[in-house]
Amino acid sequence: MHAGTGNVKVSIALWAAIVVAAIAGTSFAQQAPAVLPDSGPQNTPNEKQTAAKTASGQSQDETPPPGDSTIDTTVEAGDPEPRRRLVNWNEYEGPHFTIRFGAGFLYEVAGYGQDDESKEQFTLAPDEKLRDFRLLFRGRFPSLSRKVTWCAGVMYDGANDQWLMRKTGIQIAVPELWGHFFIGRQKEGFSLNKIMVGYDGWTMERATINDATIPILADGIQWMGYVPKYRLLWNLGYYNDFLSNKESFSTHQYQVVSRLVWLPIIDEKDVLHLGAMFRYGEPEDRKIQHRSRPEANPAPYFVDTGKFDAVATRMAGWEVYYRKGPWLFGNEYWFNSVNSQSQNYPLFHGGEVAVSWAITGETRAYNTVGGYFRAFSPAKPVFQGGPGGWEVVLRYSHIDLDSGPVRGGKFGRITPTVNWHLSDHVRLEMAYGYGHLDRFEREGNTHFFQSRIQLQF
Repeated sequence: MHAGTGNVKVSIALWAAIVVAAIAGTSFAQQAPAVLPDSGPQNTPNEKQTAAKTASGQSQDETPPPGDSTIDTTVEAGDPEPRRRLVNWNEYEGPHFTIRFGAGFLYEVAGYGQDDESKEQFTLAPDEKLRDFRLLFRGRFPSLSRKVTWCAGVMYDGANDQWLMRKTGIQIAVPELWGHFFIGRQKEGFSLNKIMVGYDGWTMERATINDATIPILADGIQWMGYVPKYRLLWNLGYYNDFLSNKESFSTHQYQVVSRLVWLPIIDEKDVLHLGAMFRYGEPEDRKIQHRSRPEANPAPYFVDTGKFDAVATRMAGWEVYYRKGPWLFGNEYWFNSVNSQSQNYPLFHGGEVAVSWAITGETRAYNTVGGYFRAFSPAKPVFQGGPGGWEVVLRYSHIDLDSGPVRGGKFGRITPTVNWHLSDHVRLEMAYGYGHLDRFEREGNTHFFQSRIQLQF
């Protein structure tokens, strides 16, 4: 049997297992006691006793979450950790210094079905791949007069088959300026979907325009602010390649990024997020290249402009998200104007529209300081006798990298996805995608069959 055939069978078997579990889990959820969409697990006397044991040093499978609010008003240097604790041996809390160690793991399988035109564009074969592995460290300095937190991390980037220093830096609370300053390696702050931790998103991969135009990391300083009275939040950052010019993610000598968000509706059940974002940068060596895989990491780059001369890039776009209990609707779109005389000043654009529904009734928490959604946290984890959390997602994404003499291609994809959150630390994903690529003077259609396991603590 060929390796590719084996991968397809593994993928189909995992799909079948998830579907069967979904039917059983949904049935279990319907028979279980009702849980309000915006509420989390409630502490029973036994859970309180277990939490007390954990606090005294005894381990357990999962400690109940500290609260059930769907509005998060805190932010620290490190990525948000899962709401429930899986273990407690990975933390140290001293009077002057704290540290927490965590890790994440993503492994995926992908298969494809192509029409004749697609086969002439690319040769695709089923594959499996380690998508991501990361080691994370974070902590605080409790004895300081103002809140100061820190983080550090290393990550294996499966997309580029390399190890790199992940988000690393120090964050200082400055209430006099309504927020915090982060200094170090971090997300730029353009696009809610990019700002979110990759493990927390509702889809396997970000939209093609996201990966094509926004670096995964940048070195610099960022100011994050939030004024509850006016329901306004923002981030403003300056970044350069002084330390990262040899990294694969570094595409610009420097860039300035800003984002402004208004929250006209915000309560425990409903959130309306309206944002505008802007970015200006000068490319490294005055050359730029935009490219992206088709939201399937083992696949090749479907759209690719190739490198061309460019003096500067200017990006502008919007974010619109509406959360109503277990429902989440979202849209992002932006334009990228490239100052390139030799290529007739090309204009690229793209975005996505998505809807997510938590079948089991959970509500994704929203962070008002960072302006993003937190990870899905199941009300009744499988390892505590429940069905876990079930989430179905439908997304359409589009990217256009054809402009003037630049022929990077146009690609659109519709993707239904099923996420089974067994706990805050274990997630299984199943996705089908149908993509249409206009490139190489051909228009090809591709079916994508993807599954992934995600582990973290």
